[in-house]
Amino acid sequence: MSRLRVVTGFALGTVALLATPAEAQQTLNLTVGVFQPTSEDARPRGDVLNENRRDLLFDIADFLGPSAGAEWLVGLGDFLEAGAGVSFTRRTVHSVYERLVDSDGSEIEQDLRLRIVPIDFTVRAVPLGQRRAVQPYVGAGLGVLWWRYAESGEFVGAQSQIFRDQFAASGSETAPVVVVGIRFADPDFSVGGEVRHRSVTAPLDNRFAGLDPKIDLGGWTWQVTIGRSF
Repeated sequence: MSRLRVVTGFALGTVALLATPAEAQQTLNLTVGVFQPTSEDARPRGDVLNENRRDLLFDIADFLGPSAGAEWLVGLGDFLEAGAGVSFTRRTVHSVYERLVDSDGSEIEQDLRLRIVPIDFTVRAVPLGQRRAVQPYVGAGLGVLWWRYAESGEFVGAQSQIFRDQFAASGSETAPVVVVGIRFADPDFSVGGEVRHRSVTAPLDNRFAGLDPKIDLGGWTWQVTIGRSF
């Protein structure tokens, strides 16, 4: 409940910041890029993807996938701005059991699917000001990550029997967000690039691999931004 209060308070604060007079600089940003998940060696103990790699043939890097989104920015004077945005990433990774095959010699196949929809509320500093043609910026805030993880296909159970099934979990988690970027702007349009980092894990139940199963939802998002100012 305390986590909900924190997120709600931060979101309301950001909305209040966005509710500035009409003459304030406002920008609608469209973003496209890639999501890079937390690397294997940085994931927590019990992470389901690392646990699955004990039996299945795939790499954490296989979950690198496209990301797209939109964000509304409002200037708070010349050197600060507030933003609220949403993005979407989804990836399906095909895998097979590394050391086991079916009785007919065929592979035992399984698909791992991860979907993340972050909603970010940020405040950022623009050290050179928002009137310059070149505008580096840095900021931080809170994100709410709506996620779904699923394993589907063939599984190996007790006594090595093979069966088909699907196991899925979903939920939402809050995460700190850090953003660093640069844009090239005129009074009406801007184009640039930025990187965002989020760090958060979500608990899973005992249907998934590991003694204390969880999934790391964090990682880096590298993206191009295209903005229209009003």
